[in-house]
Amino acid sequence: MAGLTLLSDAERLDWVRLARTSSIGPVTFASLLSRFGSAKAALDALPGLARRAGRKRKLVIPDTDEVRAEIDATQAYGARLVAHCEPDYPQLLRMVDPPPPILTISGSPALFESKAVAIVGARNASAAGRKITRDIAGALGQAGFIIVSGLALGIDGEAHGASLATGTVAVLGGGINHIYPRQHDNLYHAIREQGAIVSESPFGHQATARDFPRRNRIITGLCLGTIVVEAAERSGSLISARTANEQGREVMAVPGSPLEPRAQGTNRLIREGATLVRSPDDVLEVLGMLGQTQLQMPNPPLFEDEEPALQFPEDQISAVYQALSLTPLPIDEIARAAGLGSVRCAAILVELELSERAVTLSGGLAMRAL
Repeated sequence: MAGLTLLSDAERLDWVRLARTSSIGPVTFASLLSRFGSAKAALDALPGLARRAGRKRKLVIPDTDEVRAEIDATQAYGARLVAHCEPDYPQLLRMVDPPPPILTISGSPALFESKAVAIVGARNASAAGRKITRDIAGALGQAGFIIVSGLALGIDGEAHGASLATGTVAVLGGGINHIYPRQHDNLYHAIREQGAIVSESPFGHQATARDFPRRNRIITGLCLGTIVVEAAERSGSLISARTANEQGREVMAVPGSPLEPRAQGTNRLIREGATLVRSPDDVLEVLGMLGQTQLQMPNPPLFEDEEPALQFPEDQISAVYQALSLTPLPIDEIARAAGLGSVRCAAILVELELSERAVTLSGGLAMRAL
């Protein structure tokens, strides 16, 4: 694919170091890479940026030995670190704005060339929910679709198990070698042998609550659409549905009894516009009208056409901070309130995030740090 390139060993080291630096998420990573031209230049500039931004806590940048050890351990485990600029990076996920900078992948890259569908839902799934999950996953697999889920108990496990023979991908919140939950030890190894395992977290990292929204973003980003089988009103599966919608992907849901708590979330999704799914045929009908060609690559980097400023006046930084609130707002709106261009506003937000005063989010949003 045009515009893609394999990183050298030294470049990969810099990419991983930058991605593993504290306060550097996908949005800030993309901004820094565009602003400074390379991960190495961004790493060199980070201490000065953090100082000027008034960061109080030390900015923790992994040293080269630490990251080299992670790369070696990943390779020894039979996995690989893939940057979003490389050909083996999943194409649909690359279209997310911005994509995770680095993925750890165990399994064949050819698996990501097939059309994929996510199936997610309740951990405490009902027998009926489990059965329809198996039916849908099995039928989609026979129709040539890869099934993607999060290896959780309940619906996730059923989706993976029913699609082992036809192709399944498990996205983890922890490192590629961190099996969670432990009840899925055998399933994890079966997927690793027959499908693929994906993680954004460092090798050996044990998942915490903050890792699962990132995991869910990858699950939906890998797929043309997401099916929610059972979900309570405050279920994490509803976050996946919202993320899929933000990414421009199809959202589908299986209805249930109004008296069933596990159906309240899915019923609400249908009321709000999600496609109602009664059988595998409903899913195949929707997916038959979709194609990867309908999805667009993200816009060019914000800093591509502007000479990057190496330092910003304090009054501009203050104006951007004052424009922030605890509610996520589009960067264009923040820039308008601050009286600045959106490009300069986005660059200043990087410094505010480094100072732990702001948080940048996917979808071009930013908010004041809590």
